[in-house]
Amino acid sequence: MTPRIGQFRRVVLKVGSALLVDRARGRLNHAWLAALAEDIADLHAKGADVLVVSSGAIAMGRTVLGLPSGPLRLEESQAAAAVGQIALARTWSEVLAHHGITAGQILVTLSDTEERRRYLNARATTLKLLEMRAVPVVNENDTVATSEIRYGDNDRLAARVATMIGADLLVLFSDIDGLYTAPPASDPNAEHIPVVERITPAIEAMAGGAASELSRGGMRTKVEAGKIATAGGTHMVIADGRTKNPLKRIAEGGRCTWFLTPSNPATARKTWIAGALEPRGTLYVDEGAAHALRSGASLLPVGVRRIEGSFHRGDAVTIRSESRVLGRGLVAYDAEDAARIIGRPSREIEGILGYPGRTEMVHRDDMALSD
Repeated sequence: MTPRIGQFRRVVLKVGSALLVDRARGRLNHAWLAALAEDIADLHAKGADVLVVSSGAIAMGRTVLGLPSGPLRLEESQAAAAVGQIALARTWSEVLAHHGITAGQILVTLSDTEERRRYLNARATTLKLLEMRAVPVVNENDTVATSEIRYGDNDRLAARVATMIGADLLVLFSDIDGLYTAPPASDPNAEHIPVVERITPAIEAMAGGAASELSRGGMRTKVEAGKIATAGGTHMVIADGRTKNPLKRIAEGGRCTWFLTPSNPATARKTWIAGALEPRGTLYVDEGAAHALRSGASLLPVGVRRIEGSFHRGDAVTIRSESRVLGRGLVAYDAEDAARIIGRPSREIEGILGYPGRTEMVHRDDMALSD
């Protein structure tokens, strides 16, 4: 049984350049974007968190600057992105404001999701926007990213962002209604695959097709995005985005391909923390804190008795009482600052450190307790 759009609490939508920009006419597809905004507003009104990963900055910028078709040099792409990002952010702000929704722009580079310190910052900012019922609009920061330090396509970027914020659904809008056994444009016998329960080598082999001039993505990158998403506990769906109200079309049973995950974001994240990261230090907690952690609380500085090791913010640390290991977590402070605030109430952090740090030493979402 395939999932239903309405069952998801946090949804990431990836919108490609070819959908947003009518290259032949040199302008935005305003009517299409307005219809998508209706879909987002409907989902938002039902209580779901919605985040958009939007391509289009370079495509919009090259139109404004009158750059010729064909490949651009790096500095031309970055100049186009600088112009296009302004137009793209304004466009999303306007179409969502029509439904009373605030948009927030987040520009990221590869290191923002790969380096744990920056990952925690990006995650905290995005989650705060969602908490405030805004819709974050994310794009790769093409004005500074180079080929060596970029995601390369917004499909994988969307998957990284989806797992970063604990989304339970990623929707990739494309110019095709899902995965086929072979490229349907060249093989009349190609069969549509409605559900992928596990991405096998055979499934990967089916992915093909070149990207358009306006985007870097193809079916291969979408399947790679599916591997990232499902490993992080996020379901993914590839759907034809060219139709009006494309999200509504999925909800009404339109043809698409679902990539299912056996996990969920919280479980997958805790598994990653528990097993994939090498601890850089240890936090020793008192019995009151140990009891609070077992009850589902975050670890506050007041409950930490002493620390060991040399660690940086975002590093994995072992959490333990004097008698046993309790689990692991991602620490919110460097070891030096952590040592200054242990045993102290969170309200005193700013006075001690000179800046308003995080209330928690380790947030419960960044913690995996032992059984």
